Amino acid sequence: MNEVLIEAAALRRELDGEAPPRVLDCRARLGDPDAGDRLWREGHVPGSHHLDLDRDLAGPPGEGGRHPLPEPAAFAATLRRLGLDPARPVVVYDDMGGQLAAARAWWMLARWAGHPDVRVLDGGLRAWQDAGGALPLGREPLPAASDWRPAFRGEDLADAREVFSGRALKVDARARARFRGESEPVDPVAGHIPGAVCRPSADNLDAHGRFKAPERLDAELPHGESPIAYCGSGVTACHDILAYAVAGRPLPRLYPGSWSEWIRDPARPVATGD
Repeated sequence: MNEVLIEAAALRRELDGEAPPRVLDCRARLGDPDAGDRLWREGHVPGSHHLDLDRDLAGPPGEGGRHPLPEPAAFAATLRRLGLDPARPVVVYDDMGGQLAAARAWWMLARWAGHPDVRVLDGGLRAWQDAGGALPLGREPLPAASDWRPAFRGEDLADAREVFSGRALKVDARARARFRGESEPVDPVAGHIPGAVCRPSADNLDAHGRFKAPERLDAELPHGESPIAYCGSGVTACHDILAYAVAGRPLPRLYPGSWSEWIRDPARPVATGD
């Protein structure tokens, strides 16, 4: 399996080993900021801790969109609180095949903070249960805090100016109906960034909620120069980036503000249809 993914059976073995990875439960529900913590307390991978989409993986909504990246100092403090450091592997998971919000956590840890060993549990909590994994209830005691001070990297980021320039391939991870402007359940304007291609994050997964084989992803994922991934608010776009990694392709940069930031400036164009 590609090094950015880990199978449930392999995770069980590693958790029983002498140096188990830190495991982070990234489950979330859009529109319900308390859902992730509640789901974690109701049953989770043993030893895991909750990493919250709205509180840990994003800053306050505003001009930067609905889920802007947090301030680097704030995210670094979160990583230290959870006892994370580059010497110990990290595994992240959710219950939606990585779409909410394990892929976002993977991107922020591996691509932004520079952690050298971050993997996503392929198939998430469902795969863990299918492999016979236990689901303890309640909270887990936090490990000792670390002293990690990441050197955050900006080379995997793109801003609206670069997207507006039109030179890069823009890959939209939202559902096709939202891309076409046929429906928009979240943001006040429907449509997509002109010139973008639609690659719904759900298309990266098979019927069991696991990533498709690398060769199939390689055949399906959009090809183009200097790709930039976006979505509604920079969350499921990370799932497309992760799919490129599984396929062994060069990774798109992330436009964190995505559609929810793009539409804040009425001078930016909006397209509908295919």
